[in-house]
Amino acid sequence: MALLTVYCQPGARQTRVAGWHDGKVKVQLQAPPVDGAANEALIAFVARRCGVPRSHVRITHGQTSRTKRLAVDGLDDPSALQALIGP
Repeated sequence: MALLTVYCQPGARQTRVAGWHDGKVKVQLQAPPVDGAANEALIAFVARRCGVPRSHVRITHGQTSRTKRLAVDGLDDPSALQALIGP
């Protein structure tokens, strides 16, 4: 199981990895921070980038914070990070 810490920016123009913020991967999310929409968008985005089902990605810390810790089942830390940030 991989553990990733990301910094989220909801309400962005598009959902994408936007570099780094304070040593964490910065993910811009098109979804607004309302009713868990941004969290759901983050889970879907990370699952797609890592090539795992959505059920394999969960937010373990930071549900209401911009800094979130994610667990990704089926990958190790370096593989998940590489999949998220891309080539």
